[in-house]
Amino acid sequence: MDNSAASAYVYAKAGGILARSFVGQNASRLFSVKSLRDLHSLLFSGEVPSVPEMMLSKIIEEKAEEQFISQFVSLIENYSHPAEIFVALLRFYDYDNLKEIGAALCFGESARPHITDIGSFSMLNYDAWPNLKAITENSPVSWYSEAPKISEQQSADSRLDGQYIRSLWSTVEKIPESESGVAKLIRADISARNILWVLRLKVYYKMAPEEIREKLAFADDSARRGDVLAGEALSIIDKDVGSFDDWKDWKYRRHLNPHEDGTVWEIDPTWVEKSFRRELGAMAMRSFHKEPMSVLSMVAWFKIKQNELDNIRTVAEGLRLNIEEEQMLDVAGMAGGKKSK
Repeated sequence: MDNSAASAYVYAKAGGILARSFVGQNASRLFSVKSLRDLHSLLFSGEVPSVPEMMLSKIIEEKAEEQFISQFVSLIENYSHPAEIFVALLRFYDYDNLKEIGAALCFGESARPHITDIGSFSMLNYDAWPNLKAITENSPVSWYSEAPKISEQQSADSRLDGQYIRSLWSTVEKIPESESGVAKLIRADISARNILWVLRLKVYYKMAPEEIREKLAFADDSARRGDVLAGEALSIIDKDVGSFDDWKDWKYRRHLNPHEDGTVWEIDPTWVEKSFRRELGAMAMRSFHKEPMSVLSMVAWFKIKQNELDNIRTVAEGLRLNIEEEQMLDVAGMAGGKKSK
């Protein structure tokens, strides 16, 4: 089918899937279930597997991810030539799979770890397991040909993350100006992740600015303060996490945890993360409806469904650990909160 017909069909199908998904106001249904068996019945048809709770939680998370990926793949396969950004989004899972494979080989595991299958859009040859060199051969990550040692895993994972972000952003930069909303959405998402990474490393690990800089995702390798993806994170790298005065004029002050005059205050990365998550989720939902039948609508759809998947994982883990509904809502950033003064 030609591109215009495919776009109309895909948008209609994608909208229908969202209407049946646990997103927006419908997300609350996920958090109201009382058991893992109920969660499985809510999400999937067929009988609930007769397995222990821990295994059922894992099954639910894996099936939910497979369903999401299958839906996205089936949608973009309607295009004779899917937009490069669609493939780049999917390949996040190739990079994620590769980290799991590297870890499994590092620890001498004989069974291949769970792989998120993105079908013909994959750049890796998973059938070559356990030959890592053959798995990555002729791909952009062919350098990852040997399993990293335990001491090297964090560095190797960071390199994979950085390469994925640069690859994703390079596809965004090729998108026509008429689709500028795609760059805005992707940039907001990556920039927020960089900001949160800075906050966690400063608050939880007391890491020095130069150490933190090495762990951020940049649009290119120059690591400039004005980097389109890391610039906002670099602008806070020297701020005092225990001084509200350092943050009161911050561009994203609206995401700060509450501050009361005369009391001890420290920035709370978890609070900030939840606030960003709510804002980015709303941004993706608006973007899906803003430009029907556009590249932006499908990029937004992907982000909306990823957020749904995160919520499913939160609920599955919460039920396994007997966590109360209100606590799960809070973890998911759906419990609300006061604005900082």
